[in-house]
Amino acid sequence: MADGVAPAEIDQAARDGRGLTYPHPVPPGFGEAVAVAPGVLWMRLSMPIALNHINVYAVEDGEGWAVIDTGLNIPDSRDRWEAMLAGPLGGRPVTRVICTHMHPDHIGLAGWLCERTGAPLVMTRVEYVTARMLLADTGQPAPEAGAVHYRAAGWDEAQVETWRREYGQFGRAVSPMPAGYVRMREGDRLSIGGQDWRVVVGEGHSPEHACLWREADGVVLGGDQILPRISSNVSVWPTEPEADPLGDWLDSLERMKDVLPHDGLILPSHGEPFHGVHTRLDALIRGHEVSLKRLEKALKTPKRAVDVFGALFARAVGDGVRGMATGEAIAHLNYLLHRGRVSRVRDADGVDWWTMIKRREAA
Repeated sequence: MADGVAPAEIDQAARDGRGLTYPHPVPPGFGEAVAVAPGVLWMRLSMPIALNHINVYAVEDGEGWAVIDTGLNIPDSRDRWEAMLAGPLGGRPVTRVICTHMHPDHIGLAGWLCERTGAPLVMTRVEYVTARMLLADTGQPAPEAGAVHYRAAGWDEAQVETWRREYGQFGRAVSPMPAGYVRMREGDRLSIGGQDWRVVVGEGHSPEHACLWREADGVVLGGDQILPRISSNVSVWPTEPEADPLGDWLDSLERMKDVLPHDGLILPSHGEPFHGVHTRLDALIRGHEVSLKRLEKALKTPKRAVDVFGALFARAVGDGVRGMATGEAIAHLNYLLHRGRVSRVRDADGVDWWTMIKRREAA
């Protein structure tokens, strides 16, 4: 196999019945690490939300370690980093802090860790700049354009006011970012420990998400681009209300099928390392295609964005995830709008109503 795991070990690995194999089904505990590939350690940090963990990785880099992603800016994560730096990382220096993308669970402690270790931050440009932009919102009043966006989706005034109160919370989970960074971009090859890791960029979940692929043995640091059991959130936000992130996401998944080896070892940010990337990419694409078909059926009569949650999500949408659910619903609606399959009309109250376009009207 591409990661150096013997076939007999694969036979003993956990299988999930969906074509994926998990050669390391038991996650590391507090302050521990699991060697998942030559020179690569898997570690895990807890998060106080429904998605209760994030995986972080360390890759041997000469006399030290390059670390990938950092966890949230919370005391528990800092304590775990201290334990990992002193324990499995052996007190060796951190040579660089590489962040796959700008979501708080990935960059929350980037600034702290860079300051703590003296290591530079490595990111793609759009992810770094977006993070700096969102940090600048901390403590600022919520913009009226955001209220207009959520009213259009069907939120009531109480829900809009809750959003106003919570605006700028990005900075509560992210330590101050370094003032400078080292840019990586699509196709770059980062030399880590004398081996090349190719940068493969995906879009949709975030604007310029970086995966790192060690072509020599097929190991892929996949971030949130390829998760084994859940689909990454793909949302439209008030800053770019006409965006088509679902189109970007599906294009990225198709492209990765052409780029990444099927027998590679995917090291995801959530869940466990797995084999079977093409199978998983196909399942992610198919899942969205099914959702889009259900959505079109639901739009035989006009609907608001909040009215289509049942067509897209298996569980009821509570207040804690309303923003992400709304963003994902609009992403699916915008996808259909951009392809001429639905229409959108804003009424006198500022609410958008979406309706499927009959085939004879689209012709």
